[in-house]
Amino acid sequence: MGRLRAVIVDAVLLGMAAIEAFEAIGFSRSHLLAEVMAVVALCALPFRRRAPYLVFVATVPMLSLTMASIASLVALYTVAERRPARIPLATCTLMVFLDSARSLWGEGYPLSGSLLDLVYAVLFAGAPVLMGLLMRARTELAVQLAEVRDMRGSRQELLLEKELARARTDLAREMHDVVSHQVSLIAVQAGALQVTARDDAVVEIARTIRTLSARTLDELRQMVGVLRASGSRSPDLSPQPGIDDIPALVAASGIDTTVNTTCTTDDEVSAAVQRAVYRTVQEGLTNIHRHAPGAQAWLELQIDESAVHLSLINSSPRRSPDPLPSDQYGLRGLRERAELLGGSIATRQIASGGYELALQLPLRC
Repeated sequence: MGRLRAVIVDAVLLGMAAIEAFEAIGFSRSHLLAEVMAVVALCALPFRRRAPYLVFVATVPMLSLTMASIASLVALYTVAERRPARIPLATCTLMVFLDSARSLWGEGYPLSGSLLDLVYAVLFAGAPVLMGLLMRARTELAVQLAEVRDMRGSRQELLLEKELARARTDLAREMHDVVSHQVSLIAVQAGALQVTARDDAVVEIARTIRTLSARTLDELRQMVGVLRASGSRSPDLSPQPGIDDIPALVAASGIDTTVNTTCTTDDEVSAAVQRAVYRTVQEGLTNIHRHAPGAQAWLELQIDESAVHLSLINSSPRRSPDPLPSDQYGLRGLRERAELLGGSIATRQIASGGYELALQLPLRC
């Protein structure tokens, strides 16, 4: 569409220039030379976008011989639009101005009365230049606006990719926190049933359950690794189990746990902090099941005006742990959450052979 429009515009301008040129030839003193220069100018005019300076130079002789100005003005406009270098553009403008104002210095022409003709000459030479510069500025502005739109579209795509990556990370973390915990309990209970059962059929079923649970944990570890590969480290602030749900979590774990909770403030603990505390207890109980079967546990939770302090300690195991695969993402995920919320997490082995998991988080984040 744009190319067709340019062809139509060129055809109209060429026709107007041809009509004006051959009408003006009759007033020229040298008809043959004027006709030759008119043909040269009109043949060159269609190439004004490719070689604006050459086309302009080709139209100047016709302007000087016949005063036919359309071709020269169109060429000057194209120079301003396409090649607006200061010195060449000023030179072309000056040539048109001098040619249009030459009557001012004609024989017997009163210079004092030439103000109107001088203004006409300035407008005659300056108007196409101004129009060309304005058109060039309009084109450049349109290009810049298109680039801005492209950049805005790219930015929206990047934001969407970032949100998807964060969703993958949160999904991976939730898969570990929820599914891994439950599957670990199934594996531990199946292992205990395998040891204590007397019926061979029950023992075989328990062995199958334990084997499938261990395999599920291993596959879950691989899936979590894939989902976390392109994720971002961002906390999920959606509603999740909190501090009030910890007693039910402890009771469901089957571990002999003594819980001591102390709260010395009326300020509300933020949802993100509550969730982090809950997940820490969940991961700690899961690790006790895995690595310290039969152990006792002591859970200490203190909430004051500035922070939440959690300590989960377990005694030494009463029997050897079952060989369950370790996913390696539990404590790493807890540490990431703690750091994102402005807190810290620490683990250590105590002298009695047990283990301690300690968490400290600000009351609000």
